[in-house]
Amino acid sequence: MILVPVKNLSGAKQRLAAILDQPARIKLAQALLSDVLEVLAAWTPRPEVGIVTSDPFALQLATRYHFTVIPDNANRSETDAIETATRFCESNGVDSSLVIPADIPLIQSWELEKIIAVAPTEGSVLVPAGDGRGTNAIFRRPVNLFPARFGNDSFKPHRAAARATGKPCVVIPLPGIAIDIDNAEDLRILAAAPGETHSQNLIRQWELSELPLAANE
Repeated sequence: MILVPVKNLSGAKQRLAAILDQPARIKLAQALLSDVLEVLAAWTPRPEVGIVTSDPFALQLATRYHFTVIPDNANRSETDAIETATRFCESNGVDSSLVIPADIPLIQSWELEKIIAVAPTEGSVLVPAGDGRGTNAIFRRPVNLFPARFGNDSFKPHRAAARATGKPCVVIPLPGIAIDIDNAEDLRILAAAPGETHSQNLIRQWELSELPLAANE
């Protein structure tokens, strides 16, 4: 099962608060999610998709694409959402899970196919973020092979946890999945990249040259 955790989008992209007001951040988060879910919906054949959320916009998209909804009423964190989804998978006999974030708008179906193709019979696949610090995709078989703990520097802990299981861990960089959106430079990279995604069209309307670099860059 593909798991996409979506916190309530009204509070999304707080790290961009210095350069974008809340309505703009909500629009951006909605566009990013739309890009990711459109790719998943168009990928056939594919595993079942589970949207882990209580956000109204995300629920609408899940209904549109006939994705499974895994309720996340606590809305605490991506880590907590995936723990909830992992328990759901276990209780429903799901063999494997592929966790991807809701803010990787340049994801491509061939990248998802690559992850499935290299996945060990028992073990994991990790796709690092472009900066090498975060983790932008985690495949686990079985689904509870190790806990997913997300954050700014999650890749090394995920790799250590995966290796500690004694099962194979494949690390594979993928260019589309690597690009997530956290700061002003990420917006510029996305705007300059080839494509006409919802999020690209949105941010190309903004005066990116006037945006300051985010404090956490």
